[in-house]
Amino acid sequence: MGRMGLALLGCIVPIAWASAAVEEMPTPADAHNAISSTPIEPQRLRTDQLPALEQVDVTAPRYREDELIGPYNQPRWTATRRFPSTRVYVIPEGKQEVEFWYRPTFDNGETETRMLVEYEVGLPYRFQLDLYFRSDQDDTGDDLKYGQQIEVRWALADWGVIPGNPTLYFEYINLDGRPNKIEPKLLLGGDMSPEWHWGVNFVAELEYEGPEREHEYEITTGISRVIIDSIFSAGLEYKTSWIDVRGDRGNYEKPGLVGPTFQWHPLPQWAINLETLVGTGHSPDGQVTFNTAWEF
Repeated sequence: MGRMGLALLGCIVPIAWASAAVEEMPTPADAHNAISSTPIEPQRLRTDQLPALEQVDVTAPRYREDELIGPYNQPRWTATRRFPSTRVYVIPEGKQEVEFWYRPTFDNGETETRMLVEYEVGLPYRFQLDLYFRSDQDDTGDDLKYGQQIEVRWALADWGVIPGNPTLYFEYINLDGRPNKIEPKLLLGGDMSPEWHWGVNFVAELEYEGPEREHEYEITTGISRVIIDSIFSAGLEYKTSWIDVRGDRGNYEKPGLVGPTFQWHPLPQWAINLETLVGTGHSPDGQVTFNTAWEF
């Protein structure tokens, strides 16, 4: 091959390579098709961001917190703890939240303080799981005592299918240096009107070890009224108990507590609950519960 042939070959090879590269280069249409065919993961929304479900032949709710949301067709207000002492239903599947509790109880000049840190998550099939780390201390100089609690809830049906929206609740309470307990509950709740919400719990807190085997049976009730939609509400809670011990079953102590409860949302994902109760009859003088929750 002469010099001219080599020169010609030297020109043809780069041109052929460039042509092949151009053919392999994706066009804008190819790039668009590739992007369109890539599956996009749905973004998890907070419960305050969930769209309201469309209801056929139903007048739109007066308040945003009464809109139905999520897979269980529940009102938006039930997605966040409404009462410190009275539980209602389950949170929507996928919701995650952390809570902090501070609860001093006052009696005869002494104070017992309980603090809890809680993580809760909404699970499929109307289940909910809550995990607690707990501390208890009185003002007599005793050491701080710790404990853990595991709570599971299951709602029997979607919201509104069964009157009272019954939900089964079971909690295991592991207390360091004290008798462990189990706590089954039946949770009921619903709407009395667009402004008013209610809840009732039937509770049994049972020691299954230790010398006294204390049993406490309790009914808690709560009502709440919207003051500013999705921002502020106020209501009332009442708790009454029957407490007995092994060897003296049926001879009950009967404490009761009653007082106002408030809920404030400084931000849509941030809730603050405050409950101030006073004792009735043979009861503690009073009890204050402060609870704050953050959804993420």
